[in-house]
Amino acid sequence: MTRPSKKRLFHEPIEFDWDEGNADKNWIRHHVSQNEAEFVFFNEPKFIFNDAVHSDAEKRFICLGKTKQARYLFVSFVVRNNKVRVISARDMTSREHQEFDRYEKENS
Repeated sequence: MTRPSKKRLFHEPIEFDWDEGNADKNWIRHHVSQNEAEFVFFNEPKFIFNDAVHSDAEKRFICLGKTKQARYLFVSFVVRNNKVRVISARDMTSREHQEFDRYEKENS
């Protein structure tokens, strides 16, 4: 993973653009609701990385963050027309959780 981006990717207030297929997929596969996936963008700390591996057709990003229920989520997304479009949202793996903890300590 690359270091978190310091540049602002989207305007505030943050707006979301949901594809119903992705919203349903995230719930069916990972039991992550739209609200949970959106919440990580408003909660601190959050760490946003470029996803160079999956950025062939359009630039993708990864957000590691926590929900208000302290669920640690990995959210893959793109920015289209200044709106966040979530591609996938799931629980962090143990490795991602370790990365998140390390960045949280370094940036708090």
